Amino acid sequence: MEESLRTYKVVTYGCQMNVHDSERLSGLLEEAGYAKAAGDGDPDLVVFNTCAVRENADNKLYGNLGRLAPAKQANRGMQIAVGGCLAQKDRETIVRKAPWVDVVFGTHNIGHLPALLERAAVERKAQVEILESLETFPSTLPTRRESAYAAWVAISVGCNNTCTFCIVPALRGKEEDRRPGDVLAEVEALVAEGVVEVTLLGQNVNAYGSDLGDREAFGKLLRACGQVEGLERVRFTSPHPRDFTDDVIAAMAETPNVMHQLHMPLQSGSDTVLKAMRRSYRQERFLGIIEKVRAAMPDAAISTDIIVGFPGETDEDFEQTLHVVREARFANAFTFQYSKRPGTPAADMADQVPKAVVQERYDRLIALQEEISWEENKKQVGRTLEILVAEGEGKKDDRTDRLSGRAPDNRLVHFSRSLRGENEEHGARPEGGVRPGDMVTVEITYAAPHHLLAEGPALAVRRTRAGDAWEKRQAAPPTAKPAGVMLGLPTIGAPKQPATAPSGDGCGC
Repeated sequence: MEESLRTYKVVTYGCQMNVHDSERLSGLLEEAGYAKAAGDGDPDLVVFNTCAVRENADNKLYGNLGRLAPAKQANRGMQIAVGGCLAQKDRETIVRKAPWVDVVFGTHNIGHLPALLERAAVERKAQVEILESLETFPSTLPTRRESAYAAWVAISVGCNNTCTFCIVPALRGKEEDRRPGDVLAEVEALVAEGVVEVTLLGQNVNAYGSDLGDREAFGKLLRACGQVEGLERVRFTSPHPRDFTDDVIAAMAETPNVMHQLHMPLQSGSDTVLKAMRRSYRQERFLGIIEKVRAAMPDAAISTDIIVGFPGETDEDFEQTLHVVREARFANAFTFQYSKRPGTPAADMADQVPKAVVQERYDRLIALQEEISWEENKKQVGRTLEILVAEGEGKKDDRTDRLSGRAPDNRLVHFSRSLRGENEEHGARPEGGVRPGDMVTVEITYAAPHHLLAEGPALAVRRTRAGDAWEKRQAAPPTAKPAGVMLGLPTIGAPKQPATAPSGDGCGC
């Protein structure tokens, strides 16, 4: 009788870098003979890929580990592994608090996971392996991508910034850049597989080139992506205002497949607070970038990260943040209440802001940004947009007979499944249906603060190689389907308290 495959599940917290690392973990495990677990039952292996930026990440991890303890007790063959930034930081603490964990590994050695699991099973004791520097660039590892049509492409790892609220550079290390040829080779390989959208990813993505000795390397890379035949959309995240140069704005404006969408972390509008954060720009510089971007690309949708209640923040400091929000008119903002993290300079600063004050400021910021987001979205009503159909973005799609996808500027759009045809009253479905990865042209009829609606029939459907790739993947046997976490761009929605930011949970890299 054939032995069944051991099943696995990867649980991911944090930024896009962690999301992409989880795809690599899934690839490694499938190459080692594991299969992605189906349903709600307990798998043979659970891997937690953790974040260390916010305090609630610690609580979430240890809470989930506690809930798994009875399952581990009942199934001695079950294994639990903890990796990522929190593992890099806490090391032995994880095993002390949760002695049923089998493997703890860091951000620099995810490729060792299969061997560590095997060693833990043989020796019957926890394996803790944390490397202090990167051994191999992670993109050389096997990767199992969840999406057939959109993909992250890491262009660098690590960060050279020293923001006083952020522990990521200490855990991810100094910035290391990939060679442009290697990046483009990966992009071309993805496009050959059917991908039509890539997001260039780095902890501080537009500092790309500092490790290569070329300050204009990032703009050149954007332009080179414009030469990749079949690549329809290019995005990047997250840049830093310090490194955002005019040549990057020009590359965005002049390269047709680079989307007019920008995530630019603000963190605070107060020069005093920015200095205390060690953010090497000031309000005038930040607003100057926004002005230049809008001059070159009037239709650009700009989003941001903001931290409320940083130590020493006064009412006047907070008013300066509100001022920038009003001036910049962000399409959306990912907002955070300051979270004290041991090991960061900010954790020991005087004048920690009382929780009640932080909450009141946070609520005011949310209310202002909601108003602006809605006003900006209303400007989209009446426009005709081409939407990249997504998978799993519309929670009400089945109930409303709609599909969902992303506009070129990354706004979330819900639209009718029907296609305008000879029967204008009822519309007609295209032969074979609309698939994730296909392109649909719609007219926007309604705007909400966090999404747009196209209530009439779709004007056109363009079936793509990405839709073909999605369809082929659906037809494959379950064990052959890629595993991992959902891939694509960050979801736009009402911020939670605290919210999850697309730039790394508010680290502002």
